[in-house]
Amino acid sequence: MPHIVLLGTLDTKLPEILHLHSRLVALSLPGTSITVVDCGRSPVDHPAISISQHELVTRFGTKEERDKLQDLPRGEIIKYMIHCATSCIRELHQKQPIHGVISAGGSGGTSLASAVMRTLPIGLPKLIASTVASGDTGPIVGETDITLMYSVVDIAGANDLLKNILNNAAAAIAGMSAAYEQQLQHRPEQDQGNQKLRVGITMFGVTTPCVDKIREHLESNYAVETYVFHATGHGGKAMERLISEGRLDAVLDLTTTEICDFLMGGNMSAGPDRLEAALKAGIPTVISLGATDMVNFGPKATVPEKYQQRKLFEHNPTVTLMRTTKDECIDVGKFIADKIKRFAANPKMVQITLPKGGVSMIATPGGAFEDRDADDALIDTLVNQLQDSGISIVHDEKDINNEEFAVKIANDLMQLAQSR
Repeated sequence: MPHIVLLGTLDTKLPEILHLHSRLVALSLPGTSITVVDCGRSPVDHPAISISQHELVTRFGTKEERDKLQDLPRGEIIKYMIHCATSCIRELHQKQPIHGVISAGGSGGTSLASAVMRTLPIGLPKLIASTVASGDTGPIVGETDITLMYSVVDIAGANDLLKNILNNAAAAIAGMSAAYEQQLQHRPEQDQGNQKLRVGITMFGVTTPCVDKIREHLESNYAVETYVFHATGHGGKAMERLISEGRLDAVLDLTTTEICDFLMGGNMSAGPDRLEAALKAGIPTVISLGATDMVNFGPKATVPEKYQQRKLFEHNPTVTLMRTTKDECIDVGKFIADKIKRFAANPKMVQITLPKGGVSMIATPGGAFEDRDADDALIDTLVNQLQDSGISIVHDEKDINNEEFAVKIANDLMQLAQSR
């Protein structure tokens, strides 16, 4: 039967967490286990609590920090409780598999609960009823599948509106956990009949035609299952995480634009570890240069002052693109080459494909971001840096969204996969 964990800071949110608990009991399938974990600063005593704050910090924290807990600043307490709760949830999951996790809180409680939830497998239902769910949720969700429900009012007091929202949250996690538990029961049967190669592909709006053709070609001609990741920063992080967890078998990293944002300070950086997971894993990997002609920012007025005089393109009212320069493209090339040389566990499983006719929909001849010198600088840097590396480099005169290019790069990936 399903096992649901309810996380909460019960010294500040006891009535609200107890309301959630009562609705979970009422709405969940008969036999569902509900574990209430108190992550608050101060101990609270209530029969609904399964793992008390005292037990949490005693079993999963250090004595030194536990002794000075009441004197720690709020931010340090949250970090400490994240550590304790994460260790607790990990142990719970090993002893009695968890099928859903839910919490409710303000900014501090959301920060705590989301950090714990991000350590759990993608696919396992996670939900937070939060006062900050309508703002910048990137730091909360990260590369995971946390579901956020905006509480509208503060999670303080038992008014009818908040009760209704908490009721919905409880119903949602009850349903999701039941479905997830059933899915896990049937997964062995599904896995036996599904031996498809799991292929990760990175995409952006300006490389969508290529990805659409790749998917169509792969799924029509090979036993594959494609996973397309939108290269918005979190998309790249999600793909890297799934590779590290062994949940992807091959990667067609067509759209490496997140590297530009990392190097130039754009809004869609996937961080300094981009490209590493597939290379370390030694799985078949084809890397290309999709959308390396651009760095992403918000509305035009938000573009940093140092970039205001650069070549800018308003993709839509909320996204402004900046054309990468020749020097910046050289830096991108060095980044990619450095990652490959340092982390490629099996160079024979790595291929670089260079679309010399244009790296995006707007970098082709006559396009808003056409700059052959900049693109050539990136290509030349890669070629020079990867000399004698054992990495296969394929030059293609066509642009990245050309159908022939898409079919060729898809077939190249499958040749690598079949040669393992």
